[in-house]
Amino acid sequence: MDFGWNAEQERFRATVRAFLKDNLPADWETQAEGPGSHKQTAFSRVFCAKLAEAGLLIPHWPKQWGGREADPWTAFILAEEMWMAGEPRGGQYMNVNWIGPTLMRYGSEAQQQRYIPPMARGEVIWCQGFSEPEAGSDLASLRTKAEKNGDTYVINGQKIWTSYAGDAETCFLLARTSPGKSGISIFLLPMDTPGIIVRQIPSVIGEGDIHEVFFDDVTLPETALLGQEGQAWEISRYSLQLERVGIPRFALASRMLHRAVGRLKQAGRFEGDAVTQAARANAACEAARLYNYSIIDQRARNLSTGPEASAARYCTVMAERAVGEFVVEHNADALAGADPMLLAHHQRAIVAGIASGAAEIQLNIIATEFLQLPREPR
Repeated sequence: MDFGWNAEQERFRATVRAFLKDNLPADWETQAEGPGSHKQTAFSRVFCAKLAEAGLLIPHWPKQWGGREADPWTAFILAEEMWMAGEPRGGQYMNVNWIGPTLMRYGSEAQQQRYIPPMARGEVIWCQGFSEPEAGSDLASLRTKAEKNGDTYVINGQKIWTSYAGDAETCFLLARTSPGKSGISIFLLPMDTPGIIVRQIPSVIGEGDIHEVFFDDVTLPETALLGQEGQAWEISRYSLQLERVGIPRFALASRMLHRAVGRLKQAGRFEGDAVTQAARANAACEAARLYNYSIIDQRARNLSTGPEASAARYCTVMAERAVGEFVVEHNADALAGADPMLLAHHQRAIVAGIASGAAEIQLNIIATEFLQLPREPR
């Protein structure tokens, strides 16, 4: 792998940084009430519309959908810069990274025409209805049902920890259409459909970020089904591989680590154990960055990505955790409000090992599919 950037990539990164400088308000670091707050989500609609106008929202998408078919490195450079800035795209990173591309691959023509253009214009927020009270990362245990009734489906059940549900127009919903592991299907559910109740869950990770969602005899036309009945595992696997390496959390973690070190140096307290712990956290960030780069390199060369994506994801979780622990131990005043950006990062780091599949699930995938370790007999 070439560890340097070519001239075109450097120009693109400079273009993105210039856009951020011109379009983020001077008080950006203090204006949002949390990573998923209503205020930040409202700002993301304005910001992403400007990104789209500048050709910087979906450069890696096909020309048919408004992109310019840029390579995977371009998309990742964009994601790195957005995350280093605190991810002003808000929940729309999901549209860009995996929901849009998933619909391009599995959606019907009618679904594509309905949902993809608004994403490309930066106008809409989606949420993903995966986790349930008794089925977190273990999707095989989910109980939300979608029962066929003529040319409609009737949905009953509950989802939990659903990010952006309070502001989303559409939900990427997993529901059970028949018994067994293969009986799970995906629906594109408008959130204004009668029978949906959304309740915000009070949380330390930011106002408005997570919710529980209830479905009470929610009726959908059969055209809301994505792909075929029972195809959720195939579609979800494709989507999650895009998401797990599409969120360069290590970029923000690295920037916040250097920020925290700078605060200690200014106070004359960067010494002893703080130096050692900072070095370890920095090494974790670099390991995560290079592992993620190796996955992007595979995509750029049209090589299929397997369980390596889970390994890269786990490296990123460990980097977030290392930086978070460093800030807690040596910059505790930042978490009390002295530095809003360090506090916002800490809030994000709390869920780093849960979002996109819990860290423990990633370890299971690494053990069985990557290392080929035998399962312990039951």
